[in-house]
Amino acid sequence: MELRNINTFLKVAATQNFSKAAEQLGYSQSAVTIQIRQLEKELGISLFERIGKRVYLTERGAEFTSYANEIMRVTSRASLFAKDKKEVSGTIRIGGVESVCTALLPELLLSFHKQYPKVKTVIKSGTTEKLMEMAKSNAIDFVFTLDRKICSAEWVKAVQKKERISFVTLTEEGTYEKEQMTIQELVEKPFLLTEQGAAYRYELERLLADRDLEIFPILEIGNTETIIHLLKKGMGYSFLPEFTVREELRKKRLSEIQTDIPTVEMYSQLLYCRNKWVTQEMERFIELVKQYEGQKTK
Repeated sequence: MELRNINTFLKVAATQNFSKAAEQLGYSQSAVTIQIRQLEKELGISLFERIGKRVYLTERGAEFTSYANEIMRVTSRASLFAKDKKEVSGTIRIGGVESVCTALLPELLLSFHKQYPKVKTVIKSGTTEKLMEMAKSNAIDFVFTLDRKICSAEWVKAVQKKERISFVTLTEEGTYEKEQMTIQELVEKPFLLTEQGAAYRYELERLLADRDLEIFPILEIGNTETIIHLLKKGMGYSFLPEFTVREELRKKRLSEIQTDIPTVEMYSQLLYCRNKWVTQEMERFIELVKQYEGQKTK
């Protein structure tokens, strides 16, 4: 069983397209077709169903992905077993929602680069839905999102952590306790909100709609750092993931507002496609994120 054919199988499974797989591998489409046929003949099963321009894993093909990934993992480890872990090289491509890209990734990337300086990192930002489509087409390796809990057989959840979303504003001089305010009072305040499409904003709007309430923001912007900067200038109120404002709350530059609607909680999740071949550099990044999340909860 040739490793080249197994690698090609995983690429076709990830892209669901022979021509895209060929382009990413640097092969001709006919070469990819031949390799898949060789593998199917050797295994004695059909790996893909071809419908139009797209291909779909058969039931047996889906079962084979776990074996294929394990073969490639073991092979990768065998070829690198004598090398120091700092010699890990290659590229990881991470897709993150905006709040994760600005608040969580910088510290992680700095630590990752110090440990593995030969690994190139590519970051893409977007909504959860867009990033998941990119991962399915193998344009990125990971989806790092903040959303409702994602449970699906086609995704592996490498890391998951519950995150609170909080109402915050500038701390008034001499005031360090959490401020109390009814939601009816709060929605009348000037709000700076992330753009529509963020899962936590959608959940807030759903809770408000249950009470026939609505927030009319004075500013909408995708960048949470800009919102935090304006909050510290006294511009208004916002609704942000707690991890984005943790340092400002700790230093009492911003204060949390307590109100009478249920606490909104989302999940930061590091995901990758189940049929994805997990490279050594991907494994190292997963380990780092797990360590980082473990340190934050202590």
